[in-house]
Amino acid sequence: MKPIAQTPPPADADTRRAAKPVIAYPLDTLPRPDMDAYTKARETLEKIEEVVVLPRNAKTFTVKAGNFFRIISIDGPQVGDLNLWSADNLSERFYSGKTRALHGTHLGTGDRLWSGFPYLRPMATITRDTLDWYGFDADGAGVHDVIGTRCDPYTNCLLSGQEYHHCCHSNLTRALAAETGLPLDQTEPHVHDVFNVFMCTGFTHDTHQYFMKASPVRPGDFLEFFAEIDLLGALSACPGGDCGAEHSSDAATGYPLKVEIFRPDPKALAGWSSPAPSGYSRNHGI
Repeated sequence: MKPIAQTPPPADADTRRAAKPVIAYPLDTLPRPDMDAYTKARETLEKIEEVVVLPRNAKTFTVKAGNFFRIISIDGPQVGDLNLWSADNLSERFYSGKTRALHGTHLGTGDRLWSGFPYLRPMATITRDTLDWYGFDADGAGVHDVIGTRCDPYTNCLLSGQEYHHCCHSNLTRALAAETGLPLDQTEPHVHDVFNVFMCTGFTHDTHQYFMKASPVRPGDFLEFFAEIDLLGALSACPGGDCGAEHSSDAATGYPLKVEIFRPDPKALAGWSSPAPSGYSRNHGI
C-alpha cells in the first residue's frame, strides 16, 4: 500500500503543540455523593435477590432506588458489559460518553454513572471496588472502563465476514426483549454503550489504539453500586472471558457472573432522596 502523504509541519508547530491542556469539565461544582452516608448504610445491608449470568449470555435485574447491588466474579475471571435504564422509562439510559468526560476513562469508588439528555442525573454511584488496588499499569491500562463500546455482531461481520450471535450487543438485546416483551427490532435501539465491568483496557502509547488485556479479576472480587433511581439493568458475560485474547467468538473460556441486590435499613438513609432530572429549561435559546 502506498503510504499516505503527510502535511509538512508549519514553522510554529512546536508552539502549537505546547498549548497547555485544560480540563473540559472541572468538578468543583459537581454535586457529590454523600459517601459517609452510603458507607454507614452498607453496614446494614440485607441481601434480597441474586441473579446469575451464564457465560456468553445476559440477564436483566431491577434495583429500587436506595438499594445496593454488586456484580461479583464467581468461578473464574470474567468481564461483564453493563447497561442501565430508568426502570419505568427506557429513554433514560446510561450515558457512557458524559460519564467518561466527567470522571475519566476508568471508574472507581465515588464515581457515578450518569443518564443521557434531557435527564443528565446520576443513576448509580460506585460504593466499593475490590480491584481499586490496580490503578494504571505500565501499559496505561486500568480496570472498569467507559471507553470501549460492547462487542457486537455488526463489527464482527465487517471484520470477519462471519455471523456470531453471542456478542454482548446481541446478548443484551435478547435479555431486554425477554424482560420487556418488545420485538427485537424495537428492543435493539435501547441497547447502548456499556460500562465494561472488570475489563482491563487502555490506549497504546504509539498508535493510540484501544487495547484490552487479561482482567485481574478473580472469584470473590466485586464492584458495588448504590441505586440513585429505580433501575432496570442488563449484564452480559462477555464471550471474551477475561478479554486477554479475543472476543466475538467461542474461543475464550467464559465464567458466570452474579448480581446480588441488597436492601439497607431505611433509617440508615434518612434524609436521602433520588436526584431530580436536569433543571435545564430545554428552551435551547428559542
